[in-house]
Amino acid sequence: MLKISENPPVLPEAFDSVEDIQGTWWVAHTKARFEKAFARDLINRDIAYFLPMIEKVRVSGGKKRKSLVPLFSSYVFMCGTERDRYEAMATNRLCQTIAVADQSEFIRELSSIERAINGDAEISPYPHPAKGTKCRIIAGSLKGLEGIVIQDAKKTRMVLDVNILGQGAAVEIDADLIEAID
Repeated sequence: MLKISENPPVLPEAFDSVEDIQGTWWVAHTKARFEKAFARDLINRDIAYFLPMIEKVRVSGGKKRKSLVPLFSSYVFMCGTERDRYEAMATNRLCQTIAVADQSEFIRELSSIERAINGDAEISPYPHPAKGTKCRIIAGSLKGLEGIVIQDAKKTRMVLDVNILGQGAAVEIDADLIEAID
């Protein structure tokens, strides 16, 4: 397990946001547990990527250990040219790359995930498509984010979908901070 400081950055240091990255986006489906190694390979090849990670606390040997784990297991989002895609495939860390048909919608989805990770909300993987009411956050640090709201007896969560994966990220939210969208 890597120390938190030894992990690759969520974005290459040259970029402040997913929206700053120019080029064609692909979904890189990595071999199991190769996301961070693949991100390091992309850094070494000057290929832009987005690897959303969340902090996980595990108890091992009676000690709490913090680590960063990928939000979407076996997936890294990469951006560049066709040549960059070829170089990424040559790392031998990928199963395949998936072409993104709607680039602008995909960038919007990744930007929402990025804002949630950078915000102060608790975020967790949501491994299947969400069913519920489409809503928008109207106040707070995540104001403007849109997603599907799901509620149970204890909490309200908004799922930020990444449609090409058929999964998303769930963010806990106060029910008073959302409004339904038509």
